[in-house]
Amino acid sequence: MYAPTSTNSPRSGPNSGDEDGLRDFEGAAEILRAWGNGIRPDPDLTVSEWADRHRMLASRASAEPGRYRTMRTPYMREIMDRLSPGDAAQRIVFMKAAQVGATEAGNNWIGFAIHQAPGPMLAVQPTVELAKRNSRQRIDPLIDESPELRERVKPARSRDAGNTMLSKEFAGGILIMTGANSAVGLRSTPARYIFLDEVDAYPASADEEGDPVTLAEARSLTFAHRRKVFLVSTPTIRGLSRIEREFEASDQRRYFVPCPHCGAMQWMKFDRLRWQKGKPETAEYLCESCDQPIAEHHKTAMLERGEWRATATTADPTTVGYHLSALYSPVGWLSWSRIARSWEAAQGSDEAIKAFRNTILGETWVETGEAPDWRRLYDRREAWRPGTVPAGGLFLTAGADVQKDRIEVDVWAWGRGLESWLVDHVVIEGGPDRHEAWGDLTDLLGRTWPHERGAHLKIARLAIDTGYEAPAVYGWARAQGFAQVS
Repeated sequence: MYAPTSTNSPRSGPNSGDEDGLRDFEGAAEILRAWGNGIRPDPDLTVSEWADRHRMLASRASAEPGRYRTMRTPYMREIMDRLSPGDAAQRIVFMKAAQVGATEAGNNWIGFAIHQAPGPMLAVQPTVELAKRNSRQRIDPLIDESPELRERVKPARSRDAGNTMLSKEFAGGILIMTGANSAVGLRSTPARYIFLDEVDAYPASADEEGDPVTLAEARSLTFAHRRKVFLVSTPTIRGLSRIEREFEASDQRRYFVPCPHCGAMQWMKFDRLRWQKGKPETAEYLCESCDQPIAEHHKTAMLERGEWRATATTADPTTVGYHLSALYSPVGWLSWSRIARSWEAAQGSDEAIKAFRNTILGETWVETGEAPDWRRLYDRREAWRPGTVPAGGLFLTAGADVQKDRIEVDVWAWGRGLESWLVDHVVIEGGPDRHEAWGDLTDLLGRTWPHERGAHLKIARLAIDTGYEAPAVYGWARAQGFAQVS
């Protein structure tokens, strides 16, 4: 006898086979959908498009929390997109005023690289302490507020996270943060992407091992045309400013905006901002074409219709440079009236005017010294024949500089009170590898120069530079003896 089939069996009923098949089909379809989603390439986004789609600004890191909007600072769009892998530029230089959105653009680039184009990245602040602060206040919120980044960078509390204060590991790459004062940090790893923030605040040398910018950029050389270097800074002093030197070597792009009255495109200059003295609230911008005043409420539309234009020719087509003053600051940030008020408040103080030029105009400050009046200097001029010792000259000295293809010698006459006159300049053709050049230099030691009062003077002492081909220089000096050569 056969036992009756239980009515509680999961396979009982006339349609049980169909239901099982349906469930199997749905499971397979779900697997196929997941597999398809996994192999589908990420959208081909630029850095600005990625920021508009994925970047969220946290309240602890931004005055305007919420979704990032490139249209708030339209001038940053081209700069960010130059950092995208599809753009041919390798070095992007940005000399700018304070608080125009440059650092956030750099952070957008960091987020983009983690999500869309992984690779080793180096982010450099002026000091290690500032790098730690930036990590806490900017980078951690950048990751925490973006689901796409959270799932790629493990939380710091995970034992195998690879997530520390100055290091963030992610699939396909790593973000190293360091200070320009740390040579170890600058040479720690090869880097495809390098973000150099506030380069004018970097020390002259990193642990006495050389220029921090040069050390950092050396990390990217193995990536050839695929590398990206972003140099950003508010400038400081003319002649010492790294960012100004880099900008002047670039194509020097300016942001041209249209006049709302006549449509003429122009880049904004401080001397076109006008206001009644003592009334900075009356500040308006005068169009350089139609001379009509432009009220600040026009600025939003002007920025949206603006465009970057090169104003110079660069020798390196892979480098692009940008300059921006706070005159372009979006409505609601730094207003023209506040800029006018800051200028009036700075009058009478060189330090205040220096800060204004650096942080608001994004320009360098020219140091001035106690130069004598040119007329008094001109009136003290003297005339004497070349090759002749003036009447006040008591003895001669010479200084020799050894070059690859010549030896150059200056002969000076010295008088009372350290007064001196350049008597002669002699160029001996041929470098240290030419025996005849050393013979000509020896002959110079025995030569005499006529004195204005009839005497003839020889070189009492000759000093020679040993910076080039030192062994040959020392050999010649020893042969002459130290009585006349040092």
